[in-house]
Amino acid sequence: MAELLSKKDFESHEKVKWCPGCGDYAILAALQKALVELNVPPEKHVFVSGIGCSSRLPYYLNTYGFHTIHGRAMAVAGGVKLANPALTVWVITGDGDALSIGGNHFIHLMRRNLDVNVILFNNQIYGLTKGQVSPTSPLGTVTKSSPYGSIDPPVDPVSLALTCGATFVARMVAVDVKKLAAIFKQAVLHRGTSFVEVLQNCVVFNDGAFAQVVDRAQRSEYELELNHAQPLVYGGDEKKGIVLQDWKPVIVPLGGEEELNKIVRHDKTNKVMAAILAQFALPHFPLPLGVFYEADSPPYEDVLENHIARAVERRGRGDLDKFLKAGDAWLVT
Repeated sequence: MAELLSKKDFESHEKVKWCPGCGDYAILAALQKALVELNVPPEKHVFVSGIGCSSRLPYYLNTYGFHTIHGRAMAVAGGVKLANPALTVWVITGDGDALSIGGNHFIHLMRRNLDVNVILFNNQIYGLTKGQVSPTSPLGTVTKSSPYGSIDPPVDPVSLALTCGATFVARMVAVDVKKLAAIFKQAVLHRGTSFVEVLQNCVVFNDGAFAQVVDRAQRSEYELELNHAQPLVYGGDEKKGIVLQDWKPVIVPLGGEEELNKIVRHDKTNKVMAAILAQFALPHFPLPLGVFYEADSPPYEDVLENHIARAVERRGRGDLDKFLKAGDAWLVT
C-alpha cells in the first residue's frame, strides 16, 4: 500500500512572499490540501506559470515547475503534457497573463482538450505592475491606466472557457479553502482541459472586489451554489430560486413545495445551461459558484496517439534520413 502523503511533502523551502491578506495564500493552501488528498507523489506534478503575482506559486510547491514568460504558460504546459502524458500538469495564471497577452494560447488549449488543469487567479487588476486595468476589470474601474474609468467591457473567463471548448469549467472564491480544494480535486480527476476561475482579493490595488460573495454575513444573498441535479436556490433560508421563462432566467420567491418544483435543477452536463449561468452577474442575478460544466470527451493526447498509430499502420514507421533526402527540399544561399 502506498504511503500517505502530507502537506509537508508539498511544501518547498522557499519563503512565501505575497502581500499580507492576499488571496493567493488561500489558493496555495487549497492546492496543497487537494494534492495531499489526491496522494500522487510530488514528482508526478508539474506547475507551469506565466508572469504576475499568481505566477510565483510554483516556487512554493515541492513539485516540478516552470516560471515561464508573460502569457506563454499554456503553450509550455501543452508541450510538457504531450512530452510526458503520465504527468499531472497544472497552469497557474492571472486574469492579465491568461486573457490579455496569453489570450491566444488560452483559446487553443481549451479547444484541443489537452488533459491540463488551468487555475486562473482573478483579482480584476494588474497587481504585480502596481494597479492597471485588466481584461476582467469592470466597466468604470479607475486605475493608473484608466484614470477616468475603464470603457472596455470585461472578459468573462467562464463564458470564454465554455465557448472555446473546455470540458470542465468551474468558479470558486479563494477564501473557501475546503470547497476550493474539492473543486481542484474534481478538476484533476477529469480527463481533458479543466478550467477553474478563482475569485481572489488584491488588498493593495483592488481591495473588496468580491466582498459580496466573500463576506459571511451577506454572501447567501449574492451567491448561487451550483450542485449537480439540485435546484438553483439561494438567499437566506434559500427563499429564492431560478426559473426559465421563454429561455430567460427569472428570480422567483419560494413559498412551498409547488414553487420549488418549478425551479430549474442544475445539470453540469448541459452546456446550454452552463452558458446561461455564466451570464449571471451581480447585481441583477446571484453569482454562480461551483462546477458549471463537465463533459466526457477524449483528451487531445489520446487522440494524437491514435492518430499517429493509424498513420504508422498505413504507411509504416518513418525514416528521417530518407525524408530529408527525398528531394522535397531547397537550398537557400
